[in-house]
Amino acid sequence: MNTVRPTLMALALAAAFPALAQTSNDQILQELRALRERVNQLEAQLKAAQEKPKEAQWGMTPEQVQEFNRIAIKTESLQDSFTDQGFKGLVINGMMDPTFIWTNTRGGSFAFLNAFGGSGSDFSYPDDGFGYDNSYFGQVRLDFQKETEDGTKWRLTLAPQKNASSGYNIGSIVHEASVSMELTDNQTRLWVGQIPDWSGYEYAWSDQQPLITHNLLFDFTLPSFYTGAAIDITRGKWWTRVFLGNMNASRYDRDNKAEVLAYRVDYSKGEFDGWGFAGVHGKSFGAGIHALEVDGYYIRGDWTLQGQLAWGRIEDGAANGDAEWTGLSGLAAYNFTPRLKGIVRADYVKNDKNGGGIFGSVPACADDDCNLLVADGRNGFGPEMVFDSGTGTWGADPSGKGNNRYALSLGLSYLYGLNTTFKVEYRLDGASGNAFIGAQGNYRKTNHLLGTSVVVTF
Repeated sequence: MNTVRPTLMALALAAAFPALAQTSNDQILQELRALRERVNQLEAQLKAAQEKPKEAQWGMTPEQVQEFNRIAIKTESLQDSFTDQGFKGLVINGMMDPTFIWTNTRGGSFAFLNAFGGSGSDFSYPDDGFGYDNSYFGQVRLDFQKETEDGTKWRLTLAPQKNASSGYNIGSIVHEASVSMELTDNQTRLWVGQIPDWSGYEYAWSDQQPLITHNLLFDFTLPSFYTGAAIDITRGKWWTRVFLGNMNASRYDRDNKAEVLAYRVDYSKGEFDGWGFAGVHGKSFGAGIHALEVDGYYIRGDWTLQGQLAWGRIEDGAANGDAEWTGLSGLAAYNFTPRLKGIVRADYVKNDKNGGGIFGSVPACADDDCNLLVADGRNGFGPEMVFDSGTGTWGADPSGKGNNRYALSLGLSYLYGLNTTFKVEYRLDGASGNAFIGAQGNYRKTNHLLGTSVVVTF
């Protein structure tokens, strides 16, 4: 019995193994079928996602997406056309300032697009000649600037009748025509062409200075323009320009055959202040000239402070020999409101040596041979004038003493709109002796000016 029982148990166990194996295979097959069905489902979802059209983006309908793409293509086409036609990097701006000027010797008149050189360039209308009451105002300016991809900068500034060259190159409408090219880098450049003078704290254009008229140093001690080549270097806070070429002439002529050396260095000390100095040395229409000036500014909050000190001399530029001058100008401005600004400016020029005479004003001729010189009765420079009661005539002081000059300006500037400014100015001009000629032919020590203008820009 003991030997039979184990045998029966072994047979029973052996009979059970095929059933267990069959059950395990069925489960595996079921799991494989389920896995295959899941794979088929995922493949179907992936195929459906690939075939489904793209949905609108950013909350746009399909029609809006189509319109957006059309606009993008059109914009790219316009950009390509803009570049191909040369408009890329082009900046155009303009300015005009119709002005009314009244003086107690010449009366009042609108001044707009009148010339510096007289009607017909023959000086037959002396009121059109350059003077402190006919300076850089009453202008129209059109300015074109373009920078190409290689860093070359082009500039053409047009201003009929009143521009840097119109007092010398009669009829010219070109204020500046220059091109600046990179040498070693963008901060080291070669600058060539007709270039306006860069001296002083005032600018030629009415939209770049607060008053209508200009200070005595701007009008009478500085060159107007240069024609030639300059090296333009910027290093950090320093900006240096050194020029060699013609001064106040577009080319050599019979009266102006020598180059001048001109330069300017500017230093921006900080966000609110800086200073600069400039000089010119050479010959002007055959006469040796040396001029130096230093200027500075401080602009912060509602306050603007500017100043300039100048010295110069010209061979045979005075009534009795070489002309020499020393000048000082200062300006202070305060914004009473964001739109309304008050301005005061004071100038003084010492010019009594050798009978007086200065870069921008020469003594006038009292006879046909120009042997008898008298004061520049419009601008107040030159010899002091004295009255001879015996002959009833005016003549230069026999002592040979020249006039020293001063000027005081008070003005308001009102920003009417982003592109429109109204100005009003009262100005007192004076001389140490009788120098200003009146309407009756008498000389006096002072002259009064009232002016108003509207400056419009784009």
